[in-house]
Amino acid sequence: MRPADRLAARLTALSRWSTVPADALLAAALFLATLGPGQVLSGPPWLLALQAALVAPLAWRRRAPMTVMGAIGLAAAVQWTLDVQLPADAALLVALYTVAARRPWRHALPAALALQAGVLLAAARWAPPGQFPFTTAALSAMAATALTTGLWMRVRRAYVTSLEHDREQRARLAVAEERARMTRDMHDIVTHNLSVMVALADSAAHVRHSAPDRAAAATEQIAATGRQALQDMRRSLSAGRDHATSDETRQPAPGIAELGPLAERMRAAGLATGVRVAGDTEAVPATAQLTIYRLVQEALTNTLRHAPGAAAEVRVEVSSCRAEVEVTDVRGPVAPGDPGLRSEGRGIAGMRERVAAYGGTLDAGPVTGGGWRVLAVLDLGAPR
Repeated sequence: MRPADRLAARLTALSRWSTVPADALLAAALFLATLGPGQVLSGPPWLLALQAALVAPLAWRRRAPMTVMGAIGLAAAVQWTLDVQLPADAALLVALYTVAARRPWRHALPAALALQAGVLLAAARWAPPGQFPFTTAALSAMAATALTTGLWMRVRRAYVTSLEHDREQRARLAVAEERARMTRDMHDIVTHNLSVMVALADSAAHVRHSAPDRAAAATEQIAATGRQALQDMRRSLSAGRDHATSDETRQPAPGIAELGPLAERMRAAGLATGVRVAGDTEAVPATAQLTIYRLVQEALTNTLRHAPGAAAEVRVEVSSCRAEVEVTDVRGPVAPGDPGLRSEGRGIAGMRERVAAYGGTLDAGPVTGGGWRVLAVLDLGAPR
């Protein structure tokens, strides 16, 4: 933070903790500004004391608005009793403004009525002959202006506070959405890559004596899958940052074009996978392409984990405003113990969240004759 910004922040914090110095400066300025007119300087010393009694309470006007209004009103009543006119009566307007700006209506209204009563008394005593209506109207207009201005400032302050609250709420929602995105990505990345690595490790262990070359190839594929997982995790974690710090994090997120390499990794892990893509994929936004990739990745991972020996078929059809993703696997009848028939796990729930972000629908369940199908439809025209 720049020195000027730090100084401004400290002054703002100080002003929040103590408003007395600024208000005392206002009181002193009003005291000096109203000294010249009238008979304050040329009169007896007690006039100066009365002048101070009218303006001095303003130093605490924001800490105790009603108390200050009462103190100034009491000084004004003494002034009226002594039949002395002082320009420092303007302090009453400042006090009324502060009450209206800082306190609710139930406080501002009695303060305004009390000041209006003082206006009538002052006009009755000091108005020039025949000028009582004019004097009353002029003083009442000043009081009404102070009251209205204070109320407007109170409403404006409440509005600004509401805006700040809304901004904080949006910031918290953005953080929550980012955490949810990272949770979904971490689940998809870790679950998929670990499932592939486990399948490859089982395959390598099974053929390590009969086919050492195949075991070595599976081991290399395990290492490649691990490196891919680390790269995907770095990319996902850096997606919310302002700038990436390495070439890996600057690489684009996976999309429809990476479904082919994804299918190859699944085939290496033992899941026969076919991919068919139709439509102009170049027109699909990058975020929607990442969503499609994650949907296919999660569906294939579930098949690899829960349906050993099955074959999967991926179909992606896109248009200018719609994308349809279908992943179907061919296996035997779904057993009652299959996780797919129980309550939805994190994987299906994550897919629903991704699809919901594009105002789409997701259908996941067994198909007639055995197997499992995941069908997602994304509205590319109105992503949220």
